[in-house]
Amino acid sequence: MNKEKLVIFDTTMRDGEQSPGASMTKAEKVRIAKALERMQVDVIEAGFAIASQGDFESIKAVAEAVTNSTVCSLARALEKDIECAADALKNAKVSRIHTFIATSPIHMQHKLKMQPDEVIAQAKKAVTLARSFTDDVEFSCEDAGRSEIDFLCRVIEIAIRAGAKTINIPDTVGYAMPEQFGLLIKTLIERIPNSDQAIFSVHCHNDLGLAVANSLSAVTNGARQVECTINGLGERAGNAALEEIVMAVRTRPDIFSVHTNLNCQHIVPTSRLVSGITGFAVQPNKAIVGANAFAHESGIHQDGVLKCRETYEIMRAEEVGWHANRMVLGKHSGRNAFKTRLNELGIVLDSDEKFHDAFVRFKELADKKHEIFDEDLQALISDAQKRSEDGSHFKLESLEVCSKTGVRPVASLTLLALGENLSAKAEGSGPVDAAFKAIEIIANSNATLQLYSVNAITEGTDSQGDVTVRLEKNGRIVNGSGADTDIVIASAKAYLDALNLIYTNKPKRHPHNGNI
Repeated sequence: MNKEKLVIFDTTMRDGEQSPGASMTKAEKVRIAKALERMQVDVIEAGFAIASQGDFESIKAVAEAVTNSTVCSLARALEKDIECAADALKNAKVSRIHTFIATSPIHMQHKLKMQPDEVIAQAKKAVTLARSFTDDVEFSCEDAGRSEIDFLCRVIEIAIRAGAKTINIPDTVGYAMPEQFGLLIKTLIERIPNSDQAIFSVHCHNDLGLAVANSLSAVTNGARQVECTINGLGERAGNAALEEIVMAVRTRPDIFSVHTNLNCQHIVPTSRLVSGITGFAVQPNKAIVGANAFAHESGIHQDGVLKCRETYEIMRAEEVGWHANRMVLGKHSGRNAFKTRLNELGIVLDSDEKFHDAFVRFKELADKKHEIFDEDLQALISDAQKRSEDGSHFKLESLEVCSKTGVRPVASLTLLALGENLSAKAEGSGPVDAAFKAIEIIANSNATLQLYSVNAITEGTDSQGDVTVRLEKNGRIVNGSGADTDIVIASAKAYLDALNLIYTNKPKRHPHNGNI
């Protein structure tokens, strides 16, 4: 049987970035985009061009870096948004403009303050304008899950007639139930006269833990594009997880009459990359990409797997990238091996100076850690990029911590603060607490610590610790990350990374965050 293609639309860098503290730099977005391209993701939504100058520049950089995937920008159904998106995408080999407008009664009345006929006219105008820039236009009905079916049919029919090739039906607030949502997709396809002229897409949020279930229900009822994110990243409870969607379709061909083009062996490396860049750790029992996803502790399970893997495993760990294509580097590895592995990971350092700096730090790490894995390299490069970015207020120069039984720990450190070396000393309830208090003596940020999280990047007692620190100041939430074989140093790096983000005057996002 010839199966239809399911288009995988990744919005990690747009909707995923809307998670509080999950902002990504331009260089980080390019790294993620290259990883998604290696995975053969069909469409990469790189951002919301009108939201900020940073978003615009990131989309432009991704558009220039990616050659095999379609690069997309979100845009409200407004002329300035669409023109900005088109400008950001002008150098893309293949581009898509994704425009949207709210269609639910509650959104039209309270947010848009528009009548239904006005919304239809605006949608038609937006799609027509977007088509003047690209043949590939996607139209979304924001809050479609709470929209009236008759009105949805009207606006979608007109959007398709105006030139939209993809129609997206978002469950914006995660309100739908799988059976209900699948029926909605089926009904729209059956009732809209020109539905055969467009691909129907879904974009589900996970507020009730049903994003993947709703998406898969939609696929069985005719949807042929799913919008999703790596690790299910996204604001509030997140989005449908790309890895779960793809592997469900691949594992259950008896249920799903579709196929994807994804190279699934890149799933785990890309998951680790996104986790490292955003500072959002993957829970150990997360499906597909969690550390325990293929672990068996029960004696019965272990015995069964040893006798026949299929007794307790419905997919092979190697299929999604666990322990696949791993080259282990060490202190005897040379520049060529180091550069080759960086290239294989899609990491390109744009100057000899940056490469030399990265190689020196690789050797420093190799002296502390016997084996260097891909995850170590990703963390090393992320740290290097943070160091090289302009505008950093604070940099750790030295840190000494005294911690022993029966005595309160003391941290002494020196920071480079805007070109000046400043030192401080503080006690704390533990070595990390002491280090943070010493930093605050210098920084005096008045920021509130909301999250402190430590995860091992790889296995073994010599593993680097990957620390995430979330700070809040005046309503702004940022995540900082740091990695080191010494947990206290990694913690100090993460705290300083968060402080540097707070003190960076980033352009503010547009008041409408592009939530669909």
